[in-house]
Amino acid sequence: MDAPLPASGPLPTREQVLEALKIVKDPEIPVNVVDLGLIYDVEVMESGQVDITMTLTSVGCPVQDLIRADAELAVGRLDGVTAVNVEFVWTPPWSLEKMTDDGKRQMRMFGFNV
Repeated sequence: MDAPLPASGPLPTREQVLEALKIVKDPEIPVNVVDLGLIYDVEVMESGQVDITMTLTSVGCPVQDLIRADAELAVGRLDGVTAVNVEFVWTPPWSLEKMTDDGKRQMRMFGFNV
């Protein structure tokens, strides 16, 4: 795999990456991946590459490829980003406790008991 080109401007912050990821939703759950607590780590390299470590609500999730593509597109639009790498991990497993208060509030609005 070719190395990413050097960043052409200021690099995004971790917070900007997380904000960009808030447009990415699991199609089966009406809450974004950040508020669901699916994002475990974000690393912004000096080259402009952004590495995202995340999980899904279940192993073998049928929309894994869609969520990966949506995350890559959302973060790839940020200034200074030259490449996006999304890695799915299963440890620690996701649980409702990982959700933000906003995520839990959104789930309750849609009738989920959290």
